[in-house]
Amino acid sequence: MSATPVMTDPQQREDQRLGGLLLGGGALGFVAAFVLLLEKLELLRDPDYVPTCSINPILNCGSVMVTDQAEVLGFPNPLLGIAAFPVVMATGAALLAGARLARWYWAGLQAGVTLGLGFVGWLIFQSLYRIGALCPYCMVVWAVVLPVFWYVTLRNAGAGLLGARVAGSRVVRTLREWHVFVLTLAVLLVLVLIIEQFWYYWKTLG
Repeated sequence: MSATPVMTDPQQREDQRLGGLLLGGGALGFVAAFVLLLEKLELLRDPDYVPTCSINPILNCGSVMVTDQAEVLGFPNPLLGIAAFPVVMATGAALLAGARLARWYWAGLQAGVTLGLGFVGWLIFQSLYRIGALCPYCMVVWAVVLPVFWYVTLRNAGAGLLGARVAGSRVVRTLREWHVFVLTLAVLLVLVLIIEQFWYYWKTLG
């Protein structure tokens, strides 16, 4: 990470706002991943253990933890979050302090958050249509990764990291202007998919 303090241009102000999101979101994601790892370790120690996030047949971490999807790379998925979220937090802290990060660092961060979003998208699909259960702590991670990806991407697109043509395009200007609306639509889409897929259970709760 290359950091040079003292920068007062509009890009710095935008980066500092992004820094707050990255620091807070990274901390929340790290806590969720850490707690999930503890639950996983306890389940490995005691197969009869009921995780604290196993609330009902649908919101059930235990059902998710025992699947192959919970260990995509051969180890518990939360370890990925425990490794990645401190980087997000450190980036946020640096931005809040007024640091200017090198283009290569932003490019690396963009690659990381894009991979993170792709992985989360895959996990959402697996949870809804293959496993048939939702892990509440995992959903906290989903809720962190989506805005982190969105705002890092908007920042990089506007700053020209994705190319001058992209930075000056009407699409990018519109997306940056309507950033909250677009993010809200994405969150609502996930919620609608969850409600629709498990409606057979939700309707019994009334």
